[in-house]
Amino acid sequence: MKANKDYFLAFIFSLLVSCAAPQDSPPEPVDPVPHARQLDWQQLEFYAFAHFNMNTFTNMEWGMGNEDPALFNPTDFDPAQWARVCKAAGMKGIIITAKHHDGFCLWPTSTTEHSVKNASWKEGKGDIIKEVAEAFRKEGLKFGVYLSPWDRNHPDYGKPEYIEVFRQQLRELLTNYGEIFEVWFDGANGGTGYYGGANEERRVDKKTYYDWQNTYAIIRELQPNAVIFGDAGPDVRWVGNEHGYAYETTWSNLMRDSIYGGMPEYAEKYASGQENGTHWVPAEADVSIRPGWYYHEYEDHKVKSLPQLLDIYYNSIGRNSSLLLNFPIDKRGKIHENDIDQLMKLVDKVKADFESPIPIEEDNLSASSSRGKGFEVMQILDERLDRYWAAEEGQSNASITIDFGDPVAFNRFLVQENIALGQRVKSFDLEVQQGSDSWEKIASGTTIGSKRILRLPDTRATRIRLTIHEAKGSPTISHLALYQAPSLLLPPQISREKSGMVSLQSSEEGLEMYYTLDGADPARQGILYSGKFEVLEPATLRAISRDPKVEAFSEPVEVELQLAKKNWKVMDPEEDANHLIDDNANTNYFSKKDKVTIDLGATYTLNGFTYFPMQNRYLSGLIRSYSFLVSKDGDRWEEVSTGEFGNIANSPIEQRVSFSTIEARYIQLKALDKLDDQPASFAEIGVLID
Repeated sequence: MKANKDYFLAFIFSLLVSCAAPQDSPPEPVDPVPHARQLDWQQLEFYAFAHFNMNTFTNMEWGMGNEDPALFNPTDFDPAQWARVCKAAGMKGIIITAKHHDGFCLWPTSTTEHSVKNASWKEGKGDIIKEVAEAFRKEGLKFGVYLSPWDRNHPDYGKPEYIEVFRQQLRELLTNYGEIFEVWFDGANGGTGYYGGANEERRVDKKTYYDWQNTYAIIRELQPNAVIFGDAGPDVRWVGNEHGYAYETTWSNLMRDSIYGGMPEYAEKYASGQENGTHWVPAEADVSIRPGWYYHEYEDHKVKSLPQLLDIYYNSIGRNSSLLLNFPIDKRGKIHENDIDQLMKLVDKVKADFESPIPIEEDNLSASSSRGKGFEVMQILDERLDRYWAAEEGQSNASITIDFGDPVAFNRFLVQENIALGQRVKSFDLEVQQGSDSWEKIASGTTIGSKRILRLPDTRATRIRLTIHEAKGSPTISHLALYQAPSLLLPPQISREKSGMVSLQSSEEGLEMYYTLDGADPARQGILYSGKFEVLEPATLRAISRDPKVEAFSEPVEVELQLAKKNWKVMDPEEDANHLIDDNANTNYFSKKDKVTIDLGATYTLNGFTYFPMQNRYLSGLIRSYSFLVSKDGDRWEEVSTGEFGNIANSPIEQRVSFSTIEARYIQLKALDKLDDQPASFAEIGVLID
């Protein structure tokens, strides 16, 4: 297949840049190849999503479209804070939800009254889009817009008249707010909605309704350098999940003409790209730093951990994808402090991982072959895309070898292709020599693309070899590097089974873990963890991780273990009763009777109880007010505590209630009032004893 005109021009531009000195002819492009605007976008790698709209103030993820515009009222809107945070994190820009599915517009559009011009904020005279765009440009960052094609507020949605409304909104955004780097279209289209008061279901033909080719033409006219995002691109595609993970095999090539926005089988069949794809449509991995996309106060304690965020980084940017990380802007109009803390932990760890590349000199390098002058293996030491090694055409098992002479230690491997000439590599091996003549394979991979990063065990080697076994045409490698990343030195994760068996889990292989059960310092008096251990009685467990390579300790973690539930039994159980006492906060028990009764298996002196509410993304049956009763024989009951779980709707963490000591074998927790009309829900229940 011949490259189209735009792709060919991009290739010619790349060739001219690389021709500073006479050289042999470069490899022929392997179609499809990227457009110049796609090459520019590929360099961004990491940028922000901001979900901030009417849903922020209605505690929803998808609004219905019947919301009162006056509800939109941030108390301390500060887009300059967003921009400072993103710049400090090395993010290259932001995409904001200018209009979500509920149809509320963050700018004073002429197309609807459902917008900021009727908000309480600034008495309807504000413009969120303008302020965010200006704040980011002031910091030298890029600005993009999300515009939902679906509009659950507009009376004409589903009719031909709405398409012009949608296009007029697009024209306003692309005309009045400076340069736009990305225009983002969601695949969710059609369904129930308010639709100007109709309160009905409206479905559309996702293939034809929006007349996408003519809609895209508006973007090409008004913002020719902007990339367009959608399931089928046309410039950038959805990675196919909301976990932030690309695939072990991720092609930038896509069978674009076979796909449409909202296609049910897209994620399964097309999201990872195709070797024989007809168009260059690279992947973008979108993920929220919290469970939800919009801000919910009850998720303040659910921001993703550093290990989770680090996995996302390596499985997106490290797998030929960009990373679009979402911040649910809070009701103040700021990025929440908890989100910033976790973001900066990720940024600091990534910086540490890649701060010190293993030095590679030209004399260390050799290759099985090269195409000739200008394409020698030494070119991989230059990080510029247009400087690259190219193997001879038709050579199988093309390889690059690095001979250090003396052993070097590394645990990260980074490699990039010259994607201006198309994505080529189909499979590769990474091998090492460790003082002998034999090669040992330590990793294998399939695609490389814009960037591939492998996390490896700590390895020492004198020689390292990258062998490309299969490629579409002559392989082209623009950069290769090795790093020794420091261990992810975090406190152990502690879990406990119903039986009382306790487990510690390390944040990374190669770390040691120490613990104490009496609150003592585990760094000084700790027991080396070697496997599960039993703790039946209350104890103060403190644990710490140690990196033996650098003699460093993590911060300690402390957990107050209560009476083990080994002999507990749920009385009059309903379905999944074991979830109530399995010491796993991720499982739930629902009681249609709005109460639970438990036999502790023996009589204890109690002085309190704990209630752990469900931890799901969508909460139901949370207990607001309660009555707690105890009994020695299961017949005669005494109420020992009654009250409210304050602010549990916004902070669904473990609730601890103390009371005067009393002997009991049976306990009962009743829900007197709940946050909704669903059965009372419990993740866990526990007791406090003397």
